[in-house]
Amino acid sequence: MSLNNFIPEVWSARLLENLQKNHVFVGVCNRSYEGTIKGYGDQVKINSIGQVTIGSYTKNTNISAAETLTDAQRILLINQAKYFNFQIDDVDKAQQNPKVMEGAMREAAYGLADVTDQYIASLYTEAVSANLIGSDGSPTTFSAATDAYNTLVKLGVKLDEANVPKASRWVVVPAWYHALLLLDNRFVQAGTSAADNVLRNGEVGKATGFSVIVSNNVAYTGSTGSEKFKVMAGYDQTISYAEQIVEVQAYRPELRFADAVKGLHVYGAKVVRPDALAVLTVSRPTSLI
Repeated sequence: MSLNNFIPEVWSARLLENLQKNHVFVGVCNRSYEGTIKGYGDQVKINSIGQVTIGSYTKNTNISAAETLTDAQRILLINQAKYFNFQIDDVDKAQQNPKVMEGAMREAAYGLADVTDQYIASLYTEAVSANLIGSDGSPTTFSAATDAYNTLVKLGVKLDEANVPKASRWVVVPAWYHALLLLDNRFVQAGTSAADNVLRNGEVGKATGFSVIVSNNVAYTGSTGSEKFKVMAGYDQTISYAEQIVEVQAYRPELRFADAVKGLHVYGAKVVRPDALAVLTVSRPTSLI
């Protein structure tokens, strides 16, 4: 690759496209605030209005004075910054396919997406206590494959009781949880194409009002073999996320005969509706799979 032929704008657009293809947790987030950020340390202020009081009207009597609406403000802080920096030796370039740089950029995008996904998965701690099922000290356990489906029903009840809209609900499960769902006819014979085909962004079907999404980045606590997985459920306004590729640069390292590329990715995520996030802490039932 000739440095003179490097076009930063083209590489930046390609990198963002790759990130979007590989995100799973980011795919369930609200990204409507994204266009307002420019770099690390930026803040997005998200305003919300309190509930309006409803009163009973009596004929020929005065109504109460106009109430002052309460407002709340949440801050989405762009406080995460990750970079990549790799080089391709001139000798390697001569011996390999000319598209090696494009492949390396795809690998960089995968790496950034994976780190971002893990960060969003770690936000399970923001759920309100009323929306928790199980805990590290007393995780939920499954004694039959049908327990996996039944527990999704319980997660749905948590959201119902919190007045969370039924539209656009999602739940992200680990691969073993999906395997248990596949052993349950209620999931397999759902009568929709989503039940039989793996959809984009990790979605594998519908169940109990949720879009079921599989990810290997589901957070867990505990040591290997005794993990307590944190299955998150919500809807499309539960978590807000914003990102920006700040810069992508090509350069020639001073002491090398090589082309190098470095890039900086900044992002932030916030659970803006903690009452709309339900979390299941569950142990993997190795005897059932």
